[in-house]
Amino acid sequence: MKINDIYNFKKKDTPSEMKRFKVKVVLIAIAAAFLLFVILDLIFPFRPHIQYATQVTDENGTVIHAFLSKDDKWRLYSNVSEITPLLRKTLVYKEDQYFYSHFGFNPFAMIRAATRNIFSGRRTSGASTITMQVVRLVEPRNRTYFNKVIEVWKAMQLEMHYSKDEILQMYVNLVPYGGNIEGIKAASLLYFGKPPQLLSLAEITALTIVPNRPSSLRPGSRNDALKNARNQWLMRFEKEGLFDKNVIFDALNEPLKVSRRQAPRQAPHLSLRLKQRFPDQPVIQTSLRLQVQNQIEEQVRNYINRRKLMNIHNASVLVVNNETMEVEAYVGSADFDNPYDGGQVDGVKAVRSPGSTLKPLLYATAFDKGIITPKSILNDVPINFSGYEPENFDKHFNGAVTTEFALANSLNIPAVKILKDVSTPALIEKLRKTSFKTIEKQSKGLGLSMILGGCGVTLEELTGLFAAFANEGNFKNLNYTPGRDSVNKGEAIVSSEAAFLVTNILTQITRPDLPTNFDNTYHLPKIAWKTGTSYGKRDAWSIGYNKRYTIGVWVGNFSGEGVPELSGANTATPLLFSIFNALDYNSPKGWYQSPANIALRNVCPESGDIPSEFCEHQIPAQYIVGVSAYKKCNHLRWVFTDLKGKTSYCTYCIPEKGFEKRAYPNISPELVAFNEQQKIPYSKIPPHNPACERVFHEGAPLIVSPVEGSEYFIRKDEPQQIQLACQTASDVQEVFWYVNDKLAKKAPPHEGIFISPPLGRVKISCSDDKGRNSNIWVVVKRM
Repeated sequence: MKINDIYNFKKKDTPSEMKRFKVKVVLIAIAAAFLLFVILDLIFPFRPHIQYATQVTDENGTVIHAFLSKDDKWRLYSNVSEITPLLRKTLVYKEDQYFYSHFGFNPFAMIRAATRNIFSGRRTSGASTITMQVVRLVEPRNRTYFNKVIEVWKAMQLEMHYSKDEILQMYVNLVPYGGNIEGIKAASLLYFGKPPQLLSLAEITALTIVPNRPSSLRPGSRNDALKNARNQWLMRFEKEGLFDKNVIFDALNEPLKVSRRQAPRQAPHLSLRLKQRFPDQPVIQTSLRLQVQNQIEEQVRNYINRRKLMNIHNASVLVVNNETMEVEAYVGSADFDNPYDGGQVDGVKAVRSPGSTLKPLLYATAFDKGIITPKSILNDVPINFSGYEPENFDKHFNGAVTTEFALANSLNIPAVKILKDVSTPALIEKLRKTSFKTIEKQSKGLGLSMILGGCGVTLEELTGLFAAFANEGNFKNLNYTPGRDSVNKGEAIVSSEAAFLVTNILTQITRPDLPTNFDNTYHLPKIAWKTGTSYGKRDAWSIGYNKRYTIGVWVGNFSGEGVPELSGANTATPLLFSIFNALDYNSPKGWYQSPANIALRNVCPESGDIPSEFCEHQIPAQYIVGVSAYKKCNHLRWVFTDLKGKTSYCTYCIPEKGFEKRAYPNISPELVAFNEQQKIPYSKIPPHNPACERVFHEGAPLIVSPVEGSEYFIRKDEPQQIQLACQTASDVQEVFWYVNDKLAKKAPPHEGIFISPPLGRVKISCSDDKGRNSNIWVVVKRM
């Protein structure tokens, strides 16, 4: 081949090769540029971290409370779903018509703007896209050409990592409206009092033009100028055919009603609580039903206003949906804006004395342990529990009563006796399972008095406890945000049978804690409820439930000041009934059905036990199959007496003839003492045969004063005496008191005597006329 041929060959193929070479160079350049972009993006990442103001919403997403952001801005977060098609269309057309076409910047707009600015000698138009505006809003810089290049770079980074909707969302959340208002949602709420979804075309147009001239078009103060500018843009929309003429016509004629409003401040106590719990969460959705919340807030405010003359200044209410355990209303005080009465104190979380409100849990626990049934007889009489002498709210005693009467009437002595049988640690363990935090902290120092209010609880804890009874004994935590643990069955703290028995008792209306004349004046709701009044009448409680709701009410003063007229029955319960009637009037949910393990059996009304040969009258009573005790009634016992009934015999001294068998009441020593004290007649066992030489051991006298192991301090100048008292069986006629084994005095068994004890460790003994004896030791010191 000749050299010319080679030259011609190369010359012939050179254009093709050059073309391929150029394409290759372009591709390499693009790949290199992209690789460089990726590397620079990794080295200098741009991921905007926007600090939003916290907004609290109700169950439907309506904003009920808003807080400033950490940099004191009203910058409210909007979801993509809150950007309506109308808002999107208007915003994109006005700010960046090619938003969905470019990759962060619009080169044609930039060339056009640069040309105009160069020939005019000043800045006459901009070329910032929505993406570039987001960059400038996130990282404000002076307007220079170098900074414009940085904006373009960061805009491309945004486009690489975020979708168009996400970028538009950022813009909507950050666009300024003057002062400390940023974002369309904040502007919509603070200027129009409505969320962005409800804005009309006229309102949207007004809001989209304010960021360009925030001072001269400030809503509320420059409304006329804002309206003219709005109408100019609306006519421009019509000219461009963006909207129908009828729509534009309506928008042009729509009056501009805009003014600076206060940020939403509803449900303040719960909002503050959740803000502290989720400090960095921009949107906190609650389970509150706004209509219910507002209604109950108004009820509480009006109720307390009518009672301020009684020196009662505050109340708190919690409403729980039993099916979902969601809190639908949360009222921490009667008036949040009243600093004089502690309006900002959250009464739902405040630790107070529970009064008698823990009794239902105690009785349910006793039902589950088989200790009692609703018809079991308990003695409501004065009694001493190692120095602790409880008394009833009304200072009266009722003698022998049924369990259901004791709970329905909130009697204190039977409750303390049951707690002694159940044990304080067992009840504390139940309360620990139901999240009673203060009681858990106090557990080591709690005793029998806790059932009468000697502990600390909150309205939140009590309402959750009673919601467990509403849910057949299953406890679940309260939900302040929707959709949590709604399927979870919870933890059983009492059986469904025990919960049913307690519910039946708490539904009774023939009880003292029914508000005075309430049944004659108002509609009485079908609910189970329990009241409580703390010592010193500082706290009034009333917690009630039906199938649908559990509602807890506390009334009192946050200062802790007691009020003589304050009581759970007449102060808290009327508000509870009023709320139930307003919230769930004639509830369609029905009532509780008896569990399968609840059955009926005949019992003796004198003891509540299975009838024996003495029981002529019987009544039906509910009990838990396989759990409730099966005990024969022994309210009477056989006693051998002479024919005249003047002398009793034991099996040791019974004569061969001249005697008969008679039935006498078999009552406890404390009930004997009560009958004697109140002069209540009862059949007494005749004195025992004086000729009997038998020594008895069982049934020794119970020394109730002084208390075993007590220390007594006596003043030297005023020597004081100590009372000696005991309780004995009904067949005892006389007792003998000994001090350090020396006879001090003999007396009838139910008569208290007084002695001047010696100093030091003192032995006190009591013997009855059958030779039965009890001893205790006390220490006497001089002051």
